[in-house]
Amino acid sequence: MRKYDFTRRSLLKGTALAGVGLAAPTILTSKSWAANYLNEPTGSTVTFGFNVPQTGAYADEGADELRAYELAVEHINGEGDGGMLNTFSSKELKGNGINGKKVVFVTGDTQTKSDAARASAKRMVEKDGAIMITGGSSSGVAVAVQSYCQDAGVIFMAGLTHSNDTTGKDKRANGFRHFFNTEMSGAALAPVLERNFGKDRVAYHLTADYNWGWSQEGSIKKYTEKLGWQTASAVRTPLGSGDFSQYITPVLNSGADVLVLNHYGRDMVNSLTQSVQFGLRDKQVNGKEFAIVVPLYSRLMAQGAGENVKGIYGSTNWHWSLQDEGSKAFVKSFGQKYGFPPSQAAHTCYVQAILYADAAQRAGTFRPSGVGAALEGFEFDGMGNGPTEYRADDHQCFKDVLVVKGKENPTSQFDVLEVVEITPRAQVEYPASLLGGELGPYNDGV
Repeated sequence: MRKYDFTRRSLLKGTALAGVGLAAPTILTSKSWAANYLNEPTGSTVTFGFNVPQTGAYADEGADELRAYELAVEHINGEGDGGMLNTFSSKELKGNGINGKKVVFVTGDTQTKSDAARASAKRMVEKDGAIMITGGSSSGVAVAVQSYCQDAGVIFMAGLTHSNDTTGKDKRANGFRHFFNTEMSGAALAPVLERNFGKDRVAYHLTADYNWGWSQEGSIKKYTEKLGWQTASAVRTPLGSGDFSQYITPVLNSGADVLVLNHYGRDMVNSLTQSVQFGLRDKQVNGKEFAIVVPLYSRLMAQGAGENVKGIYGSTNWHWSLQDEGSKAFVKSFGQKYGFPPSQAAHTCYVQAILYADAAQRAGTFRPSGVGAALEGFEFDGMGNGPTEYRADDHQCFKDVLVVKGKENPTSQFDVLEVVEITPRAQVEYPASLLGGELGPYNDGV
């Protein structure tokens, strides 16, 4: 594994020297940082801030994220069996902390509300001295917290955020995302939908009314309309709706033969359950069997919806049934500690914590611009999803994407999804310019 040398470009990107025209050495080694930066650790520990939804519609994902973060801290500090540190292609982390310091953490509740998430991140940075903020299960939250971290001068390692905006129009230099996005979901899912449902379809969208829902709706429409599908209607629903009956009833007389549920968490559990109760899955329209699609799946959601998920297609970032060595190591560690397999939310958050720690170790600093430079263009393997790259142009990870469907004959309460296709990374890649936005300079908080 190569050590990262900080070139003049890396140093000037986002530091106080940028644009001033001051001379700088051509090469600085990773140990050469002289200036202070926000929350530079001076004792024997370094503090991570875990900002997850502990209440609200996405609380189930938040609970699993927090479990994964705690496990990651144990492994970084040399406790437990090491998990994915044993399979990770980088071997810089030795189980003795980061840069000679043990990791401690503080937590916050995003409530799946942008203002609450920013406030808890601010408290962890200003009061608790967090060097890095990570977490969230909402793209609205991710965009808000990423913006705060950019302004404050700390790194944000996004948790579960699927909107294109996070590493598109709202991307920031201090922010990094491992999770896939709606553009990738559309590219992976559309060919599978075509094979199973054909090209002559009429879709009706129910969409969570915030930036993830809008992004998901747009990406699915983009890729299905390329196939020849028509869109009958797209209706926005408030986040946290318990009763979707008023939104489902119009579908029955719309002429649509596909219902696309751009919902997540408990909203997806409720909307899917109620759609099946209304008889949509057993309905015939336009001479075709009616279909329901859930573009973004998780094991937690599928488990919550029970038998209603059977045969229903969607995409996911990762699944605990994968048989690569990294996934098996993570499932084993998580299962031994908590008694059940991890969700995709848990996986992406565990990986983000490890990737931050590894980058700081390779850089020899917790300085945001140093850690960021070590992450940009970083290629790695052994963390599930196959070979992965943190693209420098937009701080988005590119890797294989899974298409799944609800399992017809589950063998346990956790065995509710089956992987029907692993879509290769090349099929879901796109130019960074497609989604717009500018990273801008790093902010070190000084």
